Amino acid sequence: MAGMDEVVKVILVGVGATAVMDVWSMIQKGLGMPTLNYALVGRWAGHLPRGRFTHASIGRAEPITGEAPLGWAIHYAVGIAFAALLVGIFGVQWLAVPTVLPALLVGIVTVAVPLFVMQPALGAGFASSRTPTPLKNCLRSVATHAVFGLGMYWAALLLNRVWA
Repeated sequence: MAGMDEVVKVILVGVGATAVMDVWSMIQKGLGMPTLNYALVGRWAGHLPRGRFTHASIGRAEPITGEAPLGWAIHYAVGIAFAALLVGIFGVQWLAVPTVLPALLVGIVTVAVPLFVMQPALGAGFASSRTPTPLKNCLRSVATHAVFGLGMYWAALLLNRVWA
């Protein structure tokens, strides 16, 4: 069972990896590539209590008060959950001696969530099938989740340097 130190470390690894992914997204946006607007994730979540899980187009759904901060909070909470998944699979010892392969593997595997849950729920179809460039969008998602995986590794390395 993990102690409080490990729980805090998992949270920091998840937050750190999500921040790395956000920097990656800012670079992509600066290069003119489309990136996810997390306010739309908040809008989607805001419609859940109304019994609405899927949308034809989340951009055309009724806006929700506070959707941007809600979407960003969900984004970071999911990053923490994915870090917990990594530690749950590979054990708390990974936090003490992080290696890149488990983090990269979990990062890439978690791309299933946007491809097969979030994209259909937001109206983009399974694996972006309802968008003009599904293959390109899927490859971008895989790359972004690989960056997230690397971010978990880098965050754990940094944490081990400062947490002594």
